[in-house]
Amino acid sequence: MADPLTIAGFPDVLDPRFREISDGAYKEGEDMIPRFYTAETPTQTTERGSALTGMGLWSTFGGTITYDGPDQGYAWSSGYQEYAKGMQIERALVEYDQFAIIDKLFRLLGVSARNTRQIEAAATFTNAFVVDSGYTTDEGLALCSDAHTSPRSSTSTTTGFDNLTTAAFSPTALKAIKIQLMKLKQDNGQPIDNHVADTVVGPVDLVDRAEEIFGTVDGLDVAEGTKNVLKNRYTYVPWIRLTNTRNFFVCNGEMMKENLVWFDKVKPEFSRMEDFSTIVALYRGYGIWHRARKDWRWLVGANVG
Repeated sequence: MADPLTIAGFPDVLDPRFREISDGAYKEGEDMIPRFYTAETPTQTTERGSALTGMGLWSTFGGTITYDGPDQGYAWSSGYQEYAKGMQIERALVEYDQFAIIDKLFRLLGVSARNTRQIEAAATFTNAFVVDSGYTTDEGLALCSDAHTSPRSSTSTTTGFDNLTTAAFSPTALKAIKIQLMKLKQDNGQPIDNHVADTVVGPVDLVDRAEEIFGTVDGLDVAEGTKNVLKNRYTYVPWIRLTNTRNFFVCNGEMMKENLVWFDKVKPEFSRMEDFSTIVALYRGYGIWHRARKDWRWLVGANVG
């Protein structure tokens, strides 16, 4: 892109023979941040959180109390990130613009900011199978892993600490993943009561198959009129920012919002000024935001590849 924008670089906006010139912006879709994250206002450059593990089970009383207590859980932290973008426009180009298109270009900074935020929000899922650089956790593992650990040394992690699968999107996989999520365990080795799988987050490529699976009443993939137990079980949330066409995530929607945090210190702000010497209009956008995740037990991720 030309920098700054000049008459030489944009002759079309000076030519009245053109019927119209569009500004390259499209209708904006849903802001997905409120759907997945709990919004918080940060007060420090690095936000931190931690937790305590649960205690062990009661033992029968034989005349002496057995004492126990929680252990320190894993901590997480997320440091602030500054974002900015600018645009420079020659004064003469503004004066001779035949379509008032140059003034409209200012809104493209807002569109760019929105795109940047949506990509960052989606990174929790697009980076789910690697150690995410957007935040840190003491556990040091990917969000979706088959080897999660517990800070409580007495807890066996042989079962209930695996929230990863490689199964492709299908009725069979969805039934199995539901059970896998329901059997995830707390740090003290106890199951999570009433753990519900009710939301599937995935790419737009799986929308039609999802509608078929979750909308068919009887006889899904079979000739007989067998009841489809998956009908209306999940809400499928397609996200165009999820670039892998096969990976998907089965989630507890309520727990998801409890464990994903979006920090807005400075929401995108915009200003304009003119450089005194060059008479170039300067536009800029600026913001500070970052994200974090706490626990991992709210989802099972399918890394299909």
